[in-house]
Amino acid sequence: MTATVLVLYYSRTGHTAALARQAALGVESAGAVAKLRTVPPVSAVCEAVAPAVPADGPPYAELEDLVAADGLLLGSPTRFGHMAAPLRHFLDSTSELWLAGRLVDKPAGVFTSTSTPHGGQESTLLGMMLPLLHHGMLIVGVPFTEPALYTTRTGGSPYGASHLSAPGQENLSAEEITVARALGARVARHALRPVTPPR
Repeated sequence: MTATVLVLYYSRTGHTAALARQAALGVESAGAVAKLRTVPPVSAVCEAVAPAVPADGPPYAELEDLVAADGLLLGSPTRFGHMAAPLRHFLDSTSELWLAGRLVDKPAGVFTSTSTPHGGQESTLLGMMLPLLHHGMLIVGVPFTEPALYTTRTGGSPYGASHLSAPGQENLSAEEITVARALGARVARHALRPVTPPR
C-alpha cells in the first residue's frame, strides 16, 4: 500500500521551505510519497498576486491536492504568533472540503520558523492546528521519545517541527533536521495505516 503526504507550506525567505524539504525526507523514509506544494503571496486585500504557475520551486496547491493526499504536513513562518496570511488565505478557501468531510481522519502535522527566540513558534503551531481540527483531521506531534527535543537549543517542540533563523544560525541545526524528519515520518506512518470505515 502506498500513501501520499502533502507537504504544504508558505515560505518567504526559504527557512520554512528548508523545513518542508526535511519533513518530506522523513515522509519518504517511512515508505510514503511526499508531495511538495506551496501557496502564492497575497495582497493587502488577500487576493493572490502571483502568476498561476510559480517561476521556481514546487507548484501552487489546489484543493484537489488536499483531497488526494492521505496525510498533511502544513508549514508557515510566524507572523506575530500566527501563520502567514498566504497560507491562511488558502485554508480559508477549503470550506467546500469541510462541508463534504473530505479531510476527516487524515493525519496532519505542522511546522514553522521564526527569526527570533520566543518569536511565537508554539502559538503558530497551535494556531495552524485549529483549522485542521475543524476539518476532523488527526493531529500528529513529536513525542518526547525523540531525543532531539531534549538537546535542541534552537527549534523543535512536541507541537511540531520548527526552525530559529537568528543571525549566525541561518541553516537548520542538526536537531531541527532530526525533528522535522521525525514529524514527517510519523505523519507518513499514520497515513500508511489502513483506514477503518466510519460506522
